[in-house]
Amino acid sequence: MQLARVVGQAVSTVKHPSLTGWKLLLVQPLGPNDWEDGEPLLAIDNLGAGFAHLVLVSNDGAGARQLVGAKNSPVRWMVLGVVD
Repeated sequence: MQLARVVGQAVSTVKHPSLTGWKLLLVQPLGPNDWEDGEPLLAIDNLGAGFAHLVLVSNDGAGARQLVGAKNSPVRWMVLGVVD
């Protein structure tokens, strides 16, 4: 799990069938003192996080694939929670 900030939203008309209906967020992982840590990531979201929200993300690919219901899905990152 890692803390990240939502920096955008992705829109795609052509995508893997398992991602249909999922909100795709571009999130920037954060390190100590809320500094950017690496490149932005694409994460699925069903919690309604929006721009500039602080979120908790997980890179548990098996859990994300179980969430979307497809063993062959390319999804790896998912939003686990929105930080107040």
